[in-house]
Amino acid sequence: MRGSSEGGIRERLIAFFFTANGILTIVILMGIFFFLAYIGIQAFFEIPITEFFGMNWNPGAYTNPSWGILPLLAGTIYVAVLSLAIAIPLGVASAIYIAELASPTLREILKPAVEMIASIPSVVLGLIGLIILAPLVADLFNLPNGLNAFTASILVAIMALPTIISISEDVIGSIPDSYREASLALGATKWQTIRSAILPAASGGIVAASMLGLGRVVGETMVVLMVAGNSRAFPTSIFDPVRPITSTIAIEIKEVVQGDLHFQALFALGLILFLMTFAINLASDIFLARRQIR
Repeated sequence: MRGSSEGGIRERLIAFFFTANGILTIVILMGIFFFLAYIGIQAFFEIPITEFFGMNWNPGAYTNPSWGILPLLAGTIYVAVLSLAIAIPLGVASAIYIAELASPTLREILKPAVEMIASIPSVVLGLIGLIILAPLVADLFNLPNGLNAFTASILVAIMALPTIISISEDVIGSIPDSYREASLALGATKWQTIRSAILPAASGGIVAASMLGLGRVVGETMVVLMVAGNSRAFPTSIFDPVRPITSTIAIEIKEVVQGDLHFQALFALGLILFLMTFAINLASDIFLARRQIR
């Protein structure tokens, strides 16, 4: 009886610990949101919403500062979309190889190697981009400067790969063997089994992995700050220099007076970025949960 009572107390304490951690996480998330919203919304008392979504961002002008964020938003979208266009095919192909084709020994080497990519500091990737990748891109495409959205996207795609590969590999590995056995029993080859049986069954998880990767690339700061070119002009090509929202906040926050309109506008940018990443992660979680229910 005593042992059973101690076990019940221990289980309740463990349940309380995890519940408290969950509540604390939600409180921190809500605190960040309300902090950003409290300061950021004050900017709209002086900046008309139509001007805020205009085409020119120049809050430091002496005579007529402008607050249009569309060039910054376009730079963010350019880098995010192009990064995913690079990372998704490479990530899914790597996940298929690790889960379905690699030998058990090679799989045990590749999985931690992929996860180690996530541990590379973004400033190191930025340096590699500055010294090696940007000159290479400039030479290959005959550009005057290799610091642009394309170069930044390649590096950000590398940063998104661990998320896409790890989740996709877990999803593919969780497909029951009966799918493979049934396909092979019907005379399908290994590749036909992967293409026609495994990938359709794992498609929901792969989409969720891609969306989580999107949330990762949208919030990246250091790499885009170092190699995206930091131009406030509206980009018309992937080879144009861009300044995503994250770079703008990092560059300008140290130059503003705390509490002034520029300071509030940067918090408004942060609020928009927060809502974008929150919506992406929420959508991926909902999508993944629905697939698991089915």
